[in-house]
Amino acid sequence: MTQPTKPKSEFMSWLVAILFGIVISFICREFVFSPLVVKGASMMPTYENQDVIIVSKISEINRFDQVVFEAPYEDEYYIKRVIGLPGDTVEMKDDILIINNTEYEESYVNRDNSNPLQIRVTENFTLEEITGYDTVPEGYLFVLGDNRLRSSDSRHYGLIPTDSVLGESKIRIYPLSNFKLFNTSKE
Repeated sequence: MTQPTKPKSEFMSWLVAILFGIVISFICREFVFSPLVVKGASMMPTYENQDVIIVSKISEINRFDQVVFEAPYEDEYYIKRVIGLPGDTVEMKDDILIINNTEYEESYVNRDNSNPLQIRVTENFTLEEITGYDTVPEGYLFVLGDNRLRSSDSRHYGLIPTDSVLGESKIRIYPLSNFKLFNTSKE
């Protein structure tokens, strides 16, 4: 015959389990991942306004990853695509991205092919014209939005320090109809 559990003992067991869950949740959110709501249209069509994403705080940042970082002049977070890593040269010529003298097709860029007046979405520039550096310095990234005509990015505020990066966008969880797991190194 089993002895009935004491209410105080059962309460303490539940309390310990709940507190343990809260501590684990806090640690995960603070150091491993965090949810974030996308604001604005600067990353369309990859992200829409009010999309909810999960940001990995432990990912290694690579070229073309979508990163969330502290905005340079506001108390907010921005999400942009990493174009230039430390040591990279970056140039845009006739709407073609050139990194380290290699041309890249940017399938993720928002292009309105139905508008005959829209000849290009990104103006010509070199990294040196924008930042004064011929290569991205150590400890910094060069970022651009996917919706180049409506994005405030490194063309406007320069390089971003790597220590301002919160993490990499890994999953879009809301709206559920647009759920997506991002594998940006292969996009």
